[in-house]
Amino acid sequence: MQYPSPPNQQRYYEQVWDLARQVPYGRVVTYGQIAQRISAPAGVDPQEYKAWSPRWVGDAMAACPDDVPWQRVINAQGKISARPGAQRQRRLLEAEGIVFVNDKVDLKRYQWPGPGHAEEPRQATLF
Repeated sequence: MQYPSPPNQQRYYEQVWDLARQVPYGRVVTYGQIAQRISAPAGVDPQEYKAWSPRWVGDAMAACPDDVPWQRVINAQGKISARPGAQRQRRLLEAEGIVFVNDKVDLKRYQWPGPGHAEEPRQATLF
């Protein structure tokens, strides 16, 4: 299925990357979560933006600079999207202490609420 690119693609991508850079070590966000933090570009219908924006975020992450922690952005099911680099993404997240169960991340445990939200201390678990 074809979908449009965002107007002023580079500016949109930079907004995505700025948000991804804020995700703390050992936490994850979803494509949709980042998309919700970025306003619909001028001239884009809000409903269309809602439909396409997570894909735009995915496109931005596929083109991100080296300083962006791309591995911390996953899909809304708590899974790593099937694509080249998926195994590397999992290894990087596991190295940050993120645990996968049945190929999924527990979003209730590892999802970062976003900028402006107080981080709650997480207790280490024995298992």
